[in-house]
Amino acid sequence: MHFDQRTQAALREAGLSTEAIQAVSETVVEATRDDADALEAFFADLDTVYSDMDQAHSASEFPEHAVDYLDLYTHADDLRGYLRFDSWGVYVTGGRVLNDDVVELTLGPTVHDRVRFAADRADL
Repeated sequence: MHFDQRTQAALREAGLSTEAIQAVSETVVEATRDDADALEAFFADLDTVYSDMDQAHSASEFPEHAVDYLDLYTHADDLRGYLRFDSWGVYVTGGRVLNDDVVELTLGPTVHDRVRFAADRADL
């Protein structure tokens, strides 16, 4: 089950049955998988993306990135993976689809930030 024991106890105290808690847990897991699929599909069709990533070596407000792939896996509500650009890559520790044109990933070391990505600079 997705929820830790304290959360399960609180949900039971709020009146949810074990079956209802299990159903909600399964919904969260499915939503996480759906988000991972949508994020991977967003990057799969693009050779170039733009971001609001703060980069010391970029003069652009929204730098351009040549993207190779986004590879994600899920476990319960945890979404992790790796985003590979043409000459570097970064771990992904979370993400979500903001709309059809913009996604947001939480990037790990060396970036340590939430970063929005779009196929067009104007969408950022």
